[in-house]
Amino acid sequence: MLIARAVRAHWRIENNLHWVLDVAFGEDQCRVRVDNAAQNFAILRRIALNLLKRDTKTKVGIKNRRLKACVSDRYRAEILAW
Repeated sequence: MLIARAVRAHWRIENNLHWVLDVAFGEDQCRVRVDNAAQNFAILRRIALNLLKRDTKTKVGIKNRRLKACVSDRYRAEILAW
């Protein structure tokens, strides 16, 4: 029973991560397939996601934080300076 709970908890976290990456970053639509490019992009997406999650001042979702970082040099600098 304890193992089953641990496995379910792991997959809940894993599924949540993949859902956020798909919704906010469109990971499923990415068609990068040359050499190690797909793995490199996946790593960059996770780095960006972790940086955006660290911002607790902005009360919007990850997708909107990402868009805000694209538009605002100041916000992007704040995110990267952490």
